[in-house]
Amino acid sequence: MLTLALRNVFRHRVRTTITLAAIVFGVVGLILSGGFVQDIFLQLGEAIIHSQSGHLQVAKTGFQAEGTRKPDLYLMQNPERLKARIAALPGVTEVMARVSFSGLLNNGRSDVAIIGEGIEPEPEAQLGTYMKIVAGRRLAANDLNGIMLGQGVAQALKLRPGDPATLVMSTTTGATNTLDVEVAGVFQTFSKDYDAHAIRVPLAAAHEAMDNQGVNTIVVSLAQTHDTHDIATLLRAQLANEGLEVWTWEELNDFYDKTVKLYDQQFGVLRLIVLAMVLLSVANSVNMSVFERVAEFGTMRALGNRSRTVFLLVTIETVFLGVIGASIGVIVGMVLAFAISAIGIPMPPPPHADLGYTARIQLVPSVIFGAFVVGVIATTFAGMFAALRVSKIPVVHALRQAI
Repeated sequence: MLTLALRNVFRHRVRTTITLAAIVFGVVGLILSGGFVQDIFLQLGEAIIHSQSGHLQVAKTGFQAEGTRKPDLYLMQNPERLKARIAALPGVTEVMARVSFSGLLNNGRSDVAIIGEGIEPEPEAQLGTYMKIVAGRRLAANDLNGIMLGQGVAQALKLRPGDPATLVMSTTTGATNTLDVEVAGVFQTFSKDYDAHAIRVPLAAAHEAMDNQGVNTIVVSLAQTHDTHDIATLLRAQLANEGLEVWTWEELNDFYDKTVKLYDQQFGVLRLIVLAMVLLSVANSVNMSVFERVAEFGTMRALGNRSRTVFLLVTIETVFLGVIGASIGVIVGMVLAFAISAIGIPMPPPPHADLGYTARIQLVPSVIFGAFVVGVIATTFAGMFAALRVSKIPVVHALRQAI
């Protein structure tokens, strides 16, 4: 039966070619669209990690929920021991401390409300590979009074690298303090809203202005993003009784989770559309091929073969077609993905973002396997429908087709 089905597939070359073309088109479409969506997830995630949050953040329990309003209530004193413990974990590349504050930045004529961070310049430079410096430079370890401005803050105050400014903020005791600073650089991240309010100063300068040596968060950078959840679980177990909580970059950025869900739903609809297209295209060509062979099937049944034998033969033929077409589609899709990725697809900035990016096609095993399965299943169902119809034609009527 298998040999006969395979011979029939290659005997009807025109119909086979038409059917294979429909299957290949559908499988390639699924691989390219799925790889494009996965690239969006990958690049968005890496942009969030390497411009703002890092892979993990450790803070006092309650800081992520309440700390943005009163960060001074969630300060960790003497964080060096904790940083050393985290740095000793496998897969950790950088560990850095941050302190959060809010205040006003004044250029001598007007001021803007800001959300600031005191950072350690050198490890932050290693982490912030997706942070674009649009003017000036990054902070250095010897920049005691340097400041980096988000692009939106710099535009609002018309500040450029080298310009002086005054930072007005509160100490942890509630007193008002000022810090004279000089603009070192202007940065741009994926988030337009963040750039409109964010500034960064060296950690030592923030400590001086706040009159406190504490930090709010320990930011952890990993060698591999896919290790995030494993290391987060390990850290949570170690810090469970110390009044500290561990947050992953996904938990810190609900925008990413919402974006993933949105694109997953869109890709699911696209998969259904492609499935329907393949099903209809294959059904049309398979029906034409099968009903041209009604006399052949009538002869088989006249020689003693049962209806189920005809049904099985046609179904096996379409399974062969599905496997062959889906296999060709996978190969063509992978080749096209490599070619498109080598060239790149220039993309405009996403909503609420400033930075465009170059999209590529990711070759994800689950997407490739899913496309292959869709191609085979769509072809098989189309063939089963045609096989069921032709197997029910009476033998006499089938034999008349040969006259």
